Amino acid sequence: MKKYAAECLGTFVLTLFGCGAAALAGEALGMLGVAFAFGLSIVAMAYVIGNISGCHINPAVSLGVWMSGKMTDKDFAWYVVAQCLGALLAAYVLAAIINSSDLGGIALTGLGANGYGEYSAIGLEVGAALLVEMILTCVFVLTVLGVTDSAKNATIAGLIIGLALTFVHILGIPLTGTSVNPARSFGPAFVLGGEAWSQLWVFIVGPFCGGGLAALIWKKLKAK
Repeated sequence: MKKYAAECLGTFVLTLFGCGAAALAGEALGMLGVAFAFGLSIVAMAYVIGNISGCHINPAVSLGVWMSGKMTDKDFAWYVVAQCLGALLAAYVLAAIINSSDLGGIALTGLGANGYGEYSAIGLEVGAALLVEMILTCVFVLTVLGVTDSAKNATIAGLIIGLALTFVHILGIPLTGTSVNPARSFGPAFVLGGEAWSQLWVFIVGPFCGGGLAALIWKKLKAK
């Protein structure tokens, strides 16, 4: 249970600080600032829970690890449950903070939810949003699989993964808000409801396809 609790905690922190930065201070921080909020959350959690659960805090990462044969079916299922629970708790906490302020409520701030069409900064259409999420997630999960493949990288793995999450956000924020993580998208969409909830499937299907593709690519690269 410690592994699952760690995944819940890690995803809570990632969602609260990443989505919180986007919702509360996105205009002040800019895209780069929000990108670093997500990336630094990963760095911090990697060194807190990495030795307990591996610090996946992302169902797409767990899928890639599971498909690579480094995770049991049971652990994969419970990791996803724990990650979604952590993101949901974070979204409720963030909503409580916003509703206690004069920011205009969660509908106006958006809770850091992902979106396409009119909810994309550049009006990205649904097909392109799916492709973007698949590619960005594939690159991110490939980085995770690569850097964690050797024990020699243990001391720097968290930093590299955090920087990888930062750079995919730099490209992805103006496109879809950058999910690359179904749990991180689930929490805010569930609390917001409405259009955010109806668009959520893109940010589940895209990242899962990207995570699965990364696992297949990694297997081919590692094959002798």
